Formats: sequence, structure tokens, C-alpha cells
Amino acid sequence: MSDEDHHFESKADAGASKTFPQQAGTIRKNGHIVIKSRPCKVVEVSTSKTGKHGHAKCHFVGIDIFTGKKVEDIVPSSHNCDVPHVNRTDYQLIDISEDGFVSLLTESGNTKDDLRLPTDEFLLTQINTGFAEGKDLIVTVMSAMGEEQICALKDIGPK
Repeated sequence: MSDEDHHFESKADAGASKTFPQQAGTIRKNGHIVIKSRPCKVVEVSTSKTGKHGHAKCHFVGIDIFTGKKVEDIVPSSHNCDVPHVNRTDYQLIDISEDGFVSLLTESGNTKDDLRLPTDEFLLTQINTGFAEGKDLIVTVMSAMGEEQICALKDIGPK
């Protein structure tokens, strides 16, 4: 085999995992968990004791942090669950393009142009009206498991 047979995709990633393991019994309400390979915020946890030789089970009810869909999962409390690394970052809104993408200013002074406007109607209207009025807007972007979405908006006054 020659070197030409091996092609590797190089990504600009430090190789850090998108999730980390945590014992199911230690995950609490308002924490995060991966259910059906989607990052979710835990809204309800109930633990049930089972028979003589069974495991205690944790019943998780979560809401997908990007789509808002409700999902459920039951896991033995002694087993490990995946917990997503969830980050929130604030950016200043510079521009909104016609095709629904936003242009954001990062802390380092660079621009970030790969994010779409949010699908949430209320947040979308707030962003559009605030931008049309020429206000300085700060958007909060939540990122987890390789996905990013605008999740909040702050008005820091007129330009």
C-alpha cells in the first residue's frame, strides 16, 4: 500500500469529546444529558427501586436544547450516561442577510457568519425589530455536540 491510499479528513478541532460520562444517579434536574443522541436539559428525574436483584432505575424527562422537543429515557442508576459539553457565548450582532444568516462580532474582533436566525418566533421578531430600529444587540449562542443556535438576546442601547 502506498501513502496515496490513505486519505484523512483534517478538522480544526482539538480532539475534545463532545460529551463526558456521568453516573445516571448523580444527574439532577436542570442539568444536561444526551437522550436519543440529542443534547437535552433535564426537567424531571424520578428514581425507582426495583426487585431483589435488579438495579434502581432513573427516569429522565428532558427537553432538546435546540428543537424544544420533549424526550424521555430510563437508565439504571449505576450506569453511566453521556452529558454534553454545553457552552454559551455572547456575540454582538452586526448584520442580518436576506437568506437568514447573521453576521456576529466575536471577542477577538473577527466575524462569525455561519449561524442562522433562530426558529423561535418570539426571539426572531425581537432580533428583527431591534436590528431594524438600529439598536446594539448582543445575542447569546448556545453550542453543544457540534450544533450552535441563538438562544437569547440582550439590548445594550442605541448605536
